[in-house]
Amino acid sequence: MSKLSKPSVAELRPVVHPAGVKDRRSGEHWAGRLYMREISLRWTRHLVNTRITPNQLTHLMVVAGVAAGAVLLVPGPVGAILAALLIQLYLLLDCVDGEVARWRKQTSITGVYLDRVGHYLAEAALLVGFGLRAADLFRAEGAAPNWMWAFLGTVAALGAILIKAETDLVDVARSRSGLPAVKEEAAVPRSSKLALARRAAAALKFHRLVGGVEASLVILVVAVADTVRGDLFFTRLGVAVLAGIAVLQTLLHLVSILASSRLR
Repeated sequence: MSKLSKPSVAELRPVVHPAGVKDRRSGEHWAGRLYMREISLRWTRHLVNTRITPNQLTHLMVVAGVAAGAVLLVPGPVGAILAALLIQLYLLLDCVDGEVARWRKQTSITGVYLDRVGHYLAEAALLVGFGLRAADLFRAEGAAPNWMWAFLGTVAALGAILIKAETDLVDVARSRSGLPAVKEEAAVPRSSKLALARRAAAALKFHRLVGGVEASLVILVVAVADTVRGDLFFTRLGVAVLAGIAVLQTLLHLVSILASSRLR
C-alpha cells in the first residue's frame, strides 16, 4: 500500500481496534459496540491521510455535542431530532479521533484530556438545553418562562458531570499515591450486599439515561409525545426524572467507589 492510498477496513481494524477496545465494558459505549465502531471505520479510512489531526477531530466532537444542547431551544420535534442527530455525530467523532490517532501513532495525553473534557461539556450542554426547553424559554405556551425547569436541567447536568468526575478522580487519587491505574475487577464492592445492589443497578441500567446518547433519545421521545398532547408535560416530566436519576446515581456511584477496592 502506498503512503497516500486509503487503507482498507480490513487493514485498519487490527490497528485502530486493538484487543480490548470494543470489549471494555466500563469504557466503550454500547452504541459503539453495536454499530458506531463499524461506521467509524469507514470514515477513518478517508481521514488518516488528510491533514486533519486527531485533536482537531476531538474539537469537532465537542462542537457537535454542545450544539446538540443548543438546538434544543428550537421548539417542537425539530429541535429534538436535530439534537439526536448531533449526538450521533458526536459519538462518531468520539470514535474517529482515537482511531486516526492509533493509525498514525499520534496518541497523546493531551488528546485523552481533551476527549474527557469534551464528554463533560457535551453531556452537560444537552441536559442544560433540555431544562431550558422545558422552561419554555421562547414562550411556546404563551406564559413567562418557568425557570424551575431550567434549574432541574442544570441539576441533571451537574449530576452527569459529577458521575464522570467520580470515576476519573479514582485514577487521579491512585496516581498521586503512586499506585497503578485501577483494574476493572476492583470496581466490585467488598460488601456482598453492595455488590448485589450494584449488579441490580447495572442490570436495570437506569443510570445511563443521563448519558448523551440515551438522554437524546429520551428527549426525542418526549418531544413527539408533547407534539401529540400539545404542551410540554412530557418534556417537563423527563427533566424531573433525569434530574432525580442524576442526583441518586451521583450518591450511589460515590458509595460504590468508596466500598470497592478502587482506592486501595
